[in-house]
Amino acid sequence: MRDPYQVLGVEKKATAAEVKKAFRRLAKKHHPDQNPDDSKAQEKFSEINSAYEILGDEEKRAQFDRGEIDAEGKPKFQGFEGFDPRGGAGAGAGAHSFRWSSAGGADDILNDIFGGFAGQGGGGGGFSNFGGGRAGGFSGGGARASSQARSRGEDVTATVGVTLEQIARDEKVRVELPTGRTLEIAIPAGTRPGRVIRLRGQGWASPTGGQPGDALVTVEFVPHPLFKVEGDALRLELPVTLDEAVLGAKVRVPTLTGSGTMTIPAHSDGGRVMRLKGKGLPTAVGGNGDLLVALKIVLPPEIDPEFEAMMRHWRETKAYSARGPEFER
Repeated sequence: MRDPYQVLGVEKKATAAEVKKAFRRLAKKHHPDQNPDDSKAQEKFSEINSAYEILGDEEKRAQFDRGEIDAEGKPKFQGFEGFDPRGGAGAGAGAHSFRWSSAGGADDILNDIFGGFAGQGGGGGGFSNFGGGRAGGFSGGGARASSQARSRGEDVTATVGVTLEQIARDEKVRVELPTGRTLEIAIPAGTRPGRVIRLRGQGWASPTGGQPGDALVTVEFVPHPLFKVEGDALRLELPVTLDEAVLGAKVRVPTLTGSGTMTIPAHSDGGRVMRLKGKGLPTAVGGNGDLLVALKIVLPPEIDPEFEAMMRHWRETKAYSARGPEFER
C-alpha cells in the first residue's frame, strides 16, 4: 500500500481534524455505491480506509511516523537477540528470544522471519516445538496475537425540512446525507419539530471493516403561510367581514387535506376561536389533533360616507367599551 499520507493527500504535520476531513471527502467521492460503473472503486475505497485506520488512530500514527509499522499497519521487524542457529554461544534460555514493535499481525511476522528454520529438527537451531506447537507451526503458546477489534464507523447528522401537508398525508421525504447518499424516509406519526430520526447503518463506513455508523436526521417543519403548529393542533387566523361577524354566515375554511364549510354564529367577536375536530396533525397514539380557527374581522378596503355616518351615530347614541378595567392602567 502507498504511504497513507499520500493516499489521503495530507501533509505529515496535518492535524487530526484535517486528516478526518480528508478521509471523509475521499470516502464520499470513492464510495462504491457512488461509483457503480467503476470496477476499481472498491479497491480505492479500501485503500482510503486502510490509510485512515493508521492516520486516524493517534497511537498508530505515531508508530508509523517512528517507522515502527509500515503503510499497511504491520510492525516492522527490529531484529532479535541471542539467537544462534547453530546452537552455539547465546543458545539456551535466551536463544529463542525475539521482539517486534507491536503484537498486531504477529503470526505473519513470525512466519516471515522464522519460516526457513521450521521443521529442521529438534536441535539447537530448530523451532519444531516452539511455543508447544507442532513441527513447523506456531499455533498455541501465546505466539498468536489477538486480532484487533473492528471499530464502528462514525455517525453523520443531517436536517430535513417537512411541510405540514407531507405530515398530514403521511408522505415520505427526501434527505441528503453527508455521505453523498439521498434517501426517502418515512416520518413517524406524532413527529414534531426537533425530533431526531436514527437511520441504522447509513453513516460513514468503518475504516477497519466494522459496522457502519448511523445517520441522525433532525426533522424541521417548513413554515406554512396559513397554519401555525400548537402541539397536535393547528391554528388558523380566518378573516371575516363585518357583516359575517354581526349577522353570521357559512364560510369556506382551508385544511391540510382540502377545505370545508364552517358556520360563524351571529354576533361573533373578532378573535373568537372555533374548533374543527380532527383537522390538525397526526398524533403518536392515532387520530389527529384539532384545527383552531380564530376569527379576524376585516373592514372593507374603502369606507363610504354612509358607513362613516352610521358609525358616528352609533358612537353618539350606543357607545360601549370593548376593553375591561385591566386595560386602563
